[in-house]
Amino acid sequence: MRHFCENITASKTAVLLGINRNTINRYYNFFRQKTAASNLSESSLFCGEIECDESYFGAKRVGRGAADKTPVFGLLKHGGSQNCSKIQLMPIIQGEIFEGSQVHTDGWKSYGGLILNGYDQYRVFHSNDEFARGKCHVNGIKSFLSFAKRRLAKFNGLTDKKFLLHLKECEFRFKHRKEKDLLP
Repeated sequence: MRHFCENITASKTAVLLGINRNTINRYYNFFRQKTAASNLSESSLFCGEIECDESYFGAKRVGRGAADKTPVFGLLKHGGSQNCSKIQLMPIIQGEIFEGSQVHTDGWKSYGGLILNGYDQYRVFHSNDEFARGKCHVNGIKSFLSFAKRRLAKFNGLTDKKFLLHLKECEFRFKHRKEKDLLP
């Protein structure tokens, strides 16, 4: 458990402990399942100031764009599907964020209409080299998505079933990244 918390790979842990890597992978998978379950049970509607952003996870393929990649849509509260179209994102937003909340987004067309759905929307347009407008930005959620992409890239591909577990582990590690020790 200590090696998992210290973010030591299963391969290196197997060498350090003299245990088969498959055994370590089973333990690591168990820890990920428990982490994901605790993160999912914490879910409740967001309210206040929320950042929204989407990203596609998968191998870099020149000229292929988002084809064959896994879309991830993230919500980040300030202080605390197969595509990212408006039809896909709006129900998620409405199911997770209270009306009247301040929603910070980039200029992605799928976020159009948030005002019509009862949200105070603040947008930054990256296409115009804009990354913040006053207090409006999506830097927090972009930071998480970047963190998750870097972390997941070292696995050289994950099955759909394992992807969510690893993403939830990333969420847990990101939330607790400033803590010295994850173990009591």
